[in-house]
Amino acid sequence: MKIISGNQFLQTYQSPFATGNLEELDTRVKSILEKVRTEGDKALRELTEKFDGATIDHLIVSKAEIEEAKGLVDRNFITAIRQAAENIDAFHRNQKEASWFTDDQDGIILGQKVTPIEKVGVYVPGGKANYPSTVLMNVIPAKIAGVQEISIATPPRADGTINPYVLVAASIVGVSRIYKMGGAQAIAALTYGTETVDRVYKIVGPGNNYVARAKKWVYGDVAIDMIAGPSEICIIADEEANPSFVAADLLSQAEHDEEAKSICITTSKTLANKVAQAVANQLSLLDRGDIAQASIRNNGKIILVDSEREAYEIANFIAPEHLQLMVSNPEEKIPMIKNAGAIFLGAYSPEPLGDYLAGPNHTLPTNGTAKFSSPLGVYDFVKKSSIISYSKEALRKVSKSIECLANTEGLEAHAQSIKIRGGN
Repeated sequence: MKIISGNQFLQTYQSPFATGNLEELDTRVKSILEKVRTEGDKALRELTEKFDGATIDHLIVSKAEIEEAKGLVDRNFITAIRQAAENIDAFHRNQKEASWFTDDQDGIILGQKVTPIEKVGVYVPGGKANYPSTVLMNVIPAKIAGVQEISIATPPRADGTINPYVLVAASIVGVSRIYKMGGAQAIAALTYGTETVDRVYKIVGPGNNYVARAKKWVYGDVAIDMIAGPSEICIIADEEANPSFVAADLLSQAEHDEEAKSICITTSKTLANKVAQAVANQLSLLDRGDIAQASIRNNGKIILVDSEREAYEIANFIAPEHLQLMVSNPEEKIPMIKNAGAIFLGAYSPEPLGDYLAGPNHTLPTNGTAKFSSPLGVYDFVKKSSIISYSKEALRKVSKSIECLANTEGLEAHAQSIKIRGGN
C-alpha cells in the first residue's frame, strides 16, 4: 500500500462528486430504460440473455424453486441468517415512527400522519458475489415500516436460476415475489412496469454502475434510497493498534470490487509500515486476491498525519461509508466524528460485524455523501402527511394575518378563500 502524508492526500484527492466521463455509460443506460419501457417483458428477456447469458421463460421465481433452494443450502447458513435477521429486526424496531397530534390550542388540531409506502422494489446484486445479507438489510426495515408489497429483483445465473442462498434469505423474511432480472433493465421494469412486473413506488438496494446510473435517471418517476458507489473503509489507528487486524479489515472491503477504497490514517510511521507489510502478506491468502490487489493498487492508501486532530479532520473530509476507530478509548472520540455512514469502535468491532450480524443497516452512504445522508432505515419506507384542523373561531382569530400575507404575495384568491368563511 502507498504511504503518503496528509497534505499529499488532500492535494491529490479527487472529489467524489466529480462524475467524470459518464456520457457513454448514460447513453447505454437510457437506451435500456427506454427499451424496457416500450417493449416490456420482451425487452427484459432479450437484455437478460445479452448481459447475463441466461434464457428466461418465467420472469418470476416459482414456489417450487424456493423450496428446492432450501435443500441446497448449508444448515449452518440457515442458523446464521436467522440469527442475523433477529438482530437486524431488533435494531430497526427502535427506528419506527408513529403518527402524532396536538390539540393544546382551542379549536386547533395539528399533527403528522406516518404512512408506509405501498410498493417497494429491492435490488439484490449478483455477479462477482452473492448477497443474501442484502435481502435482510433492505426487506426487514421495509416490513417494520409496514410496506405491504415488497418485490426483489436479482440477476439470474447463466442456467436461469437464482442463487439459492438469496432465495432462502428472501423466504426467511417473507418475500415470495422475486424477479429474475438484473442491471438497468431491472430498474426500468420496477419503475415503469411490464406485462409481468408490477411497478413500485420506491427502489432500494446496491448495484453496479449500470444500476446506479439507472436509479439516477428514473428518480422522479420513482423514489430511490441512494446512488451507491464502490465500498469504502477508513480506519483511524494509533500506535497500539494490531497491524494484522488493520490489514485484514482493509482487505475485507478491497475484495468487494476493484474500485473499492481502503484507507488507514495513523500518526505512527512504524504502524504504517507494519500495516503495509501485513496487507501484502494477507493478499496472497485470499481467493479474491486479484480483485483485492487491484483495489489496493488503485485506491489503497495509508495516510501518515502529524496529530490526532488531523486524522479526524481528514476522516471527516472523506466522509467514509465505514469508519473504524482502532484507537485507545474509542468511545471518547465519537464527538470528533462529523461524517460517517457507520462507526465501529475498537479492535473487536470489525466492519464485517456490521455487514452481517450486529443489527444496524449495512446499506450506507458512499462517495462522500455521508456528509448529508444516513444509512438505510425504517424511515426510508414511510412518508408523512401534515394534519391541520381549525374550528370557525380559531380560523377567525388568524384570518387577518393570512389575508395580509396572501395580499402581500399578490394571491387574491388565497385571501378570498379566508374572507368567504367570515374572515376580516
